[in-house]
Amino acid sequence: MLNPNGAGEPVSAAIPVELFEPLQGERQRDFIARPSIGYWQHVWLRFKHNRIAMVALVVVASLVLFAVAGPWLWRVDPAAQSIGSRSLGPTLQRKAEVVSWRPWMFSAAAYQQSMADPAVDVVVADANTEFVRLWWRGVEGAVRYEVYRSIGGDLASDATGLPLEDIEAESVPRLEDRLDLRQRDYTYIIHAVDERDQVLQRYSQTVSPSLAIAIMDAQLEGLVPVHMAVGDIEGTGLVLPAHPLGTDHLGRDILARLMYGGRVSLFIGVAAPLFYVLFGALYGGIAGFLGGRTDDVMMRMADFIVALPFLLFMILFRVLFDVQPGESGISAMLVAMIVLGWPSTARLVRGQVLQLKELAFVNAAQILGARPLYIILTHMLPNVMGVLLVSLTFAIPSAIFTEAFLSFIGLGVAPPAPSWGSMCNDGIRTMLSHPHELMFPAVAISLAVLAFNLLGDALRDAFDIREGVTDG
Repeated sequence: MLNPNGAGEPVSAAIPVELFEPLQGERQRDFIARPSIGYWQHVWLRFKHNRIAMVALVVVASLVLFAVAGPWLWRVDPAAQSIGSRSLGPTLQRKAEVVSWRPWMFSAAAYQQSMADPAVDVVVADANTEFVRLWWRGVEGAVRYEVYRSIGGDLASDATGLPLEDIEAESVPRLEDRLDLRQRDYTYIIHAVDERDQVLQRYSQTVSPSLAIAIMDAQLEGLVPVHMAVGDIEGTGLVLPAHPLGTDHLGRDILARLMYGGRVSLFIGVAAPLFYVLFGALYGGIAGFLGGRTDDVMMRMADFIVALPFLLFMILFRVLFDVQPGESGISAMLVAMIVLGWPSTARLVRGQVLQLKELAFVNAAQILGARPLYIILTHMLPNVMGVLLVSLTFAIPSAIFTEAFLSFIGLGVAPPAPSWGSMCNDGIRTMLSHPHELMFPAVAISLAVLAFNLLGDALRDAFDIREGVTDG
């Protein structure tokens, strides 16, 4: 063969001799540069390369750990009430003074002494979160005093606030306020009114109550021994427990209730779909494999179940299980979701089985004498396992939302048993004044539903073998 450059010399003459050195040792054998992978390894590679899927998986795992292991770390009774900490926002540990309420014992001499300074019109005798006591200078000609309370200070000259009390004119005009006091600034406005309802004098006083807890509340919450004398406890300082997510309208810790409520919500959200997806898979597999008239009858039964109204049957199951008003209908809810939730999975599996039963390996099993149930369990269902997992991950958020909806309208988990839905039902009542009571359980439901939906999308893409996989 001549050189293509036209030099007339053979090509071998133009190649260096070093390239023709013989191999040392045994001849190098062929090898596989990339080992073959199975179907499930293929799915896992596709799944772990999806960043959104991995984030959703971490969120799901975190919610499960929060509900399962959380109560072991945060050992707070979700039903324990703190009367003095109702609707409290997120707080850390606080130091409070133990006080004991007694009827206000005052004297005219003490009143005259406090009013000795003509520049002082209002005197604050006591100011804590259990009671605020104040008295003021009497106004000649006044028949009563209208007392208002407003949050904050530096009010306008005509501002009033929450009306507290109308006090008849006495020798010592005074007020004791015990209405839902918090550790914040309050401004008390006092109007001295004559017989014609004309305001003769207006007083204004800003008060900052200190944090306190009543002796009885401290004993009920286990902060002080019950057998101790009142004199030994009164005036001492206590460290009140922290509430990282605040408390609800009954003084119960929201973090503890979220953990225990997560157990209920996630149990219902996972258990019910697991049962009706497995039943639907078996039902659809049998219908699709047998075919013919059996398939028609079984699918018409599934169509009939789809047409049944879920809410109506939920009420009927509550009556069947004899669930009384105020009792939790968890068992009735689970049965209703299982009985009415399987047709969609049955239809999906039936379609897959109709395709699989025409393949060669199924025909080979039939020729060898395998029974239909064996073929369904051994050959059919494993090949639709990917579809089942995707169906399950999409059914879980639907079940969680269904539980939350039923508990919200009072047909699911009933108080005092916590669930995310029942906590939203409690929080909606104080949404405007204390939004954290609704926000935290709503965020938990939203995170769970979003994470499972994203997980289902990722699994659907991972099981789609028509697309390639890039192993980075």
